[in-house]
Amino acid sequence: MSRNLMIQGTMSNAGKSLLVAGILRVLRQDGYCAAPFKSQNMALNSYVTADGLEMGRAQVMQAEAACIAPEVCMNPILLKPTGDVGSQVIVHGRVRGNYTAQEYFRMKRELIPDILRAYEQLRERADIIVLEGAGSPAEINLKADDIVNMGMAKLVDAPVLLVGDIDRGGVFAQLLGTVELLEEEERRRIKGFVINKFRGDEKLLSPGPEMLFGKCGIPTLGVLPYLKLQLDDEDSLSERLAYRQPVWEDGNRIDIAVIRLPHISNFTDFNPLIRYPFVWLSYVENAAQMERMGTPDLIILPGSKNTVRDMAWLRETGLENVILEQAARGCRVLGICGGYQMLGGTITDAAGSEGGGAIRGMGLLPVDTVYRADKRLERTAGTVRKLPPAWRAFDGLSVEGYEIHMGVTEYRADDAAELTGTEDAADKARAGDGRDGGMTPFCILADGRADGCVKGRTFGTYLHGVLETDEFTGRLLLLLGTEKGMDRGRLEAAIAECMEYRAFKESQYDLLADAVREHLDMERVYKIIGA
Repeated sequence: MSRNLMIQGTMSNAGKSLLVAGILRVLRQDGYCAAPFKSQNMALNSYVTADGLEMGRAQVMQAEAACIAPEVCMNPILLKPTGDVGSQVIVHGRVRGNYTAQEYFRMKRELIPDILRAYEQLRERADIIVLEGAGSPAEINLKADDIVNMGMAKLVDAPVLLVGDIDRGGVFAQLLGTVELLEEEERRRIKGFVINKFRGDEKLLSPGPEMLFGKCGIPTLGVLPYLKLQLDDEDSLSERLAYRQPVWEDGNRIDIAVIRLPHISNFTDFNPLIRYPFVWLSYVENAAQMERMGTPDLIILPGSKNTVRDMAWLRETGLENVILEQAARGCRVLGICGGYQMLGGTITDAAGSEGGGAIRGMGLLPVDTVYRADKRLERTAGTVRKLPPAWRAFDGLSVEGYEIHMGVTEYRADDAAELTGTEDAADKARAGDGRDGGMTPFCILADGRADGCVKGRTFGTYLHGVLETDEFTGRLLLLLGTEKGMDRGRLEAAIAECMEYRAFKESQYDLLADAVREHLDMERVYKIIGA
């Protein structure tokens, strides 16, 4: 029978996800088969499992820390906000529908059997399950029918550690205030406090933890330092969206601008870029910010959970005009998923998947997108075909990733005829000087489908995770750097020195486990778990 432990926080982004991952890695190192579980996750970063089901990215990260394959039973309910008051509700990896907050609140109790079924699947094979809460258990307006914090802890009889974020200030008030707002039965579940994101000398906190214990009888089991680890984040609260990578001492760098859309999704796609010491990654959210950059070496349009609205936002803020001006100057542009759709001619949400409506895209690629009711969820791989001159460095490369989209994107009729004609016609379609030349799909997938579109110095793809293909990312950075005049030999050496991405992530999990062992009383934690 599995033992369990639940990590709850005083607020969103208190560090619950990373603490769960750290404890899971420690348990794995100590010989346990441990697994993560979060009954309900609200996030725009999602992932497709090997069996084609969708789950929250945070539980994927935690499963990697535990050295097990991600499964949708680790996150049975995923909410993906489509606007200010509604979300797409995904149950056991499949879309249940779009609901307003009130509609979802009314249906939560109906989902308890789904949650318990998923939990039981994990119990059958895990020695220890480490659960994660959401937000705060003291949100008294949401406590009725709670299925993710103390309500979940009660369902599976889990002891709780409560995490407070000292970096935001008032950590003792956070912890004590949360306890005071709980019912007596709920308070008894809290077996210890964890103070997270501390900078400086831990002795300066004294006698705070002792005074806190005197007021509520709950001990502080650890003070974790502010860790700058490069692991996948849960949602748009991520500090990564304000991240700047240090560059070479001489100032040589590759400038990459990622457009921070209001409904940005799967921004974890760009985490592989951060490990390179010559990459300056900026998340841009207004035209002035982009103009101050001058001409970046690459502009990336990321995925979006509401592509029509985000395309309208680009137009209203003036960012679209700046991007088009930069593209006209020769700046390379990459679009992934929703970003790919925005680079095309039109986007039509005929099925009302994200609220309905239609909008004109940027027109940099000769494709049109129509949203349908079915969602494509698939892990896939492909081979890059012969591309236009500006991207020829990728010819013949194998790539892999996953698709999460409801839109079907098709080439415009005249261009589609070129792509399906003779080899001579296809070669003609690819001809050009690399700026305004022909077009081609980005790659041919394993099932024979064409993915993406490349024209001139712009390309789009539906493949999330393509930047995790080390050779693809290496070739991209070498192309950008040499085009900018950076020394090719130095670039090649720096790229070769960077650890393979999977190994790099493993090293980050080990560093996280080291910090947990050093700063958290794991002996007490094991006693709380009963292991």
